Amino acid sequence: MSIWFNEPSLEVINGFNKGSMIEYLDIKITEIGEDYIRGTMPVDHRTVQSYGQLHGGASVVLAETIGSLGSILTVDFPRKKCVGLDINCNHIGAIRSGLVIGTARPLHTGKSTQVWQIRIESEAGKLISICRLTMAVLDGK
Repeated sequence: MSIWFNEPSLEVINGFNKGSMIEYLDIKITEIGEDYIRGTMPVDHRTVQSYGQLHGGASVVLAETIGSLGSILTVDFPRKKCVGLDINCNHIGAIRSGLVIGTARPLHTGKSTQVWQIRIESEAGKLISICRLTMAVLDGK
């Protein structure tokens, strides 16, 4: 059974990101499953730190992007809106090139808060980061 209140097309979702940091980092939402949302981000000159490895901050941007989008899709938007309260990421592995794939799944979808877990992996399935995002659910006024 799907957890989504709204499920727009991938084209519509990716269109929301025009002119934003999400577009600049080339983050793409690639899949919406029954209970998850997935997106990718390239590991390139925009997303690496001085050692040439994926920057932890770029991983956080990917995690918050897909977790936030997932959160918004579970509420009656625009009557309700979701905003980030807290994010925590543990960076487990390093990657220097290719794509990272983030998968967000809700741990809790309450009336006033949501908690999402986001796994960021390499294309080969190596764990890069594990993140937890807490969202506030507010009136959409």
